[in-house]
Amino acid sequence: MNQSEYYNLNYTKQQVDAILLEINDCVNRNKFTIEKNINRQDNIKLIEDYNLHDSKIKSILLSIKTTDFCHSLQNKKNGYEHETLYVFCPQRTLFDILGEEEFVDIYTKFNIIKYGEGKIVYTVSFHKRNKPINYLFR
Repeated sequence: MNQSEYYNLNYTKQQVDAILLEINDCVNRNKFTIEKNINRQDNIKLIEDYNLHDSKIKSILLSIKTTDFCHSLQNKKNGYEHETLYVFCPQRTLFDILGEEEFVDIYTKFNIIKYGEGKIVYTVSFHKRNKPINYLFR
């Protein structure tokens, strides 16, 4: 089975709009994280290379549009197979630590988790795009 068979492209713009509303709601309420564990070195590298402080990260996340949507996929980690991960790839101008401007494809993968009466967004991926992607609505 090739990788693309795991990708779900069966979304309307309205469905992706609704997903983004959930993500934005969580980000606006500071109910989100960027994963920075040992397996997420690419996330740490993007944040450090472009000196992305919390408010800039939040701004990037809140600026993601429906047209940045690529696909969803089921989580493959044992015990988490019931979770859906949503992939977006916004393109933004960032400045590196030397002040050099760079246009960057930012690969983002979100996991929206319900807890109690609320939700939290885990940003599993937040790094430079490192594989080919296709946008669903472009």
